[in-house]
Amino acid sequence: MKYQSQAVAMPYFIAAIGLFVGQIIFGLIIGLQYVIGDFLFPEIPFNVARMVHTNLLIVWLLMGFMGAAYYLVPEEAETELHSPKLAIALFWIFLTAGALTILGYLFIDYNTLASMTGNDILATMGREFLEQPLITKIGIVIVALAFLYNISMTTLKGRKTVINIVLLLGLWGLAIFFLFAFYNPANLVLDKFYWWWVVHLWVEGVWELIMAALLAFVLIKVTGVDREVIEKWLYVIITLALVTGIIGTGHHYFWIGTPAYWQWWGSIFSALEPIPFFAMTVFAFNMVNRRKREHPNKVAVLWALGTGVMAFLGAGVWGFLHTLAPVNYFTHGSQITAAHGHMAFYGAYVMVVLCIISYAMPIMRGRAANDQRAQVLEMWSFWIMTIAMVFITLFLTAAGILQVWLQRVADTPMSFMMAQDQLTLFYWMRFWAGVAFFIGLITYVWSFFVKGESKPLIT
Repeated sequence: MKYQSQAVAMPYFIAAIGLFVGQIIFGLIIGLQYVIGDFLFPEIPFNVARMVHTNLLIVWLLMGFMGAAYYLVPEEAETELHSPKLAIALFWIFLTAGALTILGYLFIDYNTLASMTGNDILATMGREFLEQPLITKIGIVIVALAFLYNISMTTLKGRKTVINIVLLLGLWGLAIFFLFAFYNPANLVLDKFYWWWVVHLWVEGVWELIMAALLAFVLIKVTGVDREVIEKWLYVIITLALVTGIIGTGHHYFWIGTPAYWQWWGSIFSALEPIPFFAMTVFAFNMVNRRKREHPNKVAVLWALGTGVMAFLGAGVWGFLHTLAPVNYFTHGSQITAAHGHMAFYGAYVMVVLCIISYAMPIMRGRAANDQRAQVLEMWSFWIMTIAMVFITLFLTAAGILQVWLQRVADTPMSFMMAQDQLTLFYWMRFWAGVAFFIGLITYVWSFFVKGESKPLIT
């Protein structure tokens, strides 16, 4: 570790992994509720468990992004973090606010929670992914602005690199687009139109810049390839990602009451969205093949390569499967959407956060890489989680195809619930694949507790 203040990333990483474990536990709960409808009812209804599952996903990824920025920015800027004390304070504020919000979901009726937290003053609750109480949303904005102040000041006083600039652009975009979570018009078309400005422009816009910057940083460190080469790739990838991602928002505007031209714009540009992910895959493999040194942290290299491949498959290929308007007419809101969402989030964002954690945690503990036994265990976790996610995606895809046929295409379409009954086998298989994924995650956590010989620290 080059700079002492980089150590503030460690609590963020630890909390991120802990919240990730919680997210998967609630994923297993709702997976079981698909086939055993009254499982844990009324203590944890399906809508509450799903809300906790998705909110934990957002919170732990944000925690991971913040930790990654606190580790990466000082090293790229070649200067200590502007205020390590502020970073630690923000960690506890963010973690406490997130924990209290989740407890509120679990132990307080949602309508009561809304009344208690000022939703009558400014109604922002009740929308998917943006269920957080008003005070939590305000807290997120305050934490985000203080965080951005900290890393922006660090960058301004130090070296300006392409990686830092791209990362800052992505993080500032994340904060700015979240402000649309406060806009909740009565008109349902307007509501959905701007709701996607948070949800889509996060995951298919500015988050992609964050992912690309983190991946580029790790690849520079583990391959020794010239920075100029990686930066040129980075420029190409983020340009493609922004152009296709921003206009590709139109694939969410097909059926919500917007003008018909969105069916053309959305179809064309979202069909181009796999290109930056393919470029990212080629980029990762090309850099590793051109490496100038063998870094002892083999598993970080594996996570980097896996990020490119799985992001391309999940966000690119599975996104394209149902993104054209004539296809989406039949598939929207089906389990095909869930299949795409699971693999895209895992490939693009979960894996890149695990990648930076796998690279940085050993260094923050005073070694270049974990012991060989720990790395082998972590490689097992990589393959277990990745293969399990592939099967989760395949089972949900099969369920989605059957659902579309039975419910929307057949000569005598079934009702929603009758069609769901026919998908039970796929839901069971999805659940057991989820159990395998959880085993892989526990293996990942376990790998950090395996002790052995330390490799000399490489700076």
